[in-house]
Amino acid sequence: MKNLKLKAARAAKDLSQEQLAALCKVSRQTINAIEKGDYNPTINLCISICKALDKTLNDLFWEEEI
Repeated sequence: MKNLKLKAARAAKDLSQEQLAALCKVSRQTINAIEKGDYNPTINLCISICKALDKTLNDLFWEEEI
């Protein structure tokens, strides 16, 4: 499942995938894979992404129930 919340939060901070990746010390491909839903990040990477984007784990990684 695509992580559109992550993509939107990154865009709101005016960060490219490359810039977010550098902040989190991972590759751009990793950020791309997370956004596309092709990669399930570790909790430590999730926390790092949240800190870089000033968001909570719930903001970015919690799936809303329909």
